[in-house]
Amino acid sequence: MRYRLEVRLGATDVGQRVVLRLRRPARDGGEEVADVLGILEAADAGSFTVRVASGELVVIPRALALAGKTVPPAPNRQARAQSGSL
Repeated sequence: MRYRLEVRLGATDVGQRVVLRLRRPARDGGEEVADVLGILEAADAGSFTVRVASGELVVIPRALALAGKTVPPAPNRQARAQSGSL
């Protein structure tokens, strides 16, 4: 089965949690595929800006984006930890 990669993000998704798959330079001089997960801060004709969990802003040129979509909010780890301590 083949999957079609598609970037389904735009300016209307700003403020949502997203994942973007992109091509980036690898240390060996080639290319690698990586995922960026975080809150979409900006989206325009040239790039996407995502705030990752560390607080860092990652700018992804649209030309390097292979796929992208909104994803559900992150699970509440504190609530999960408390419920497991019964």
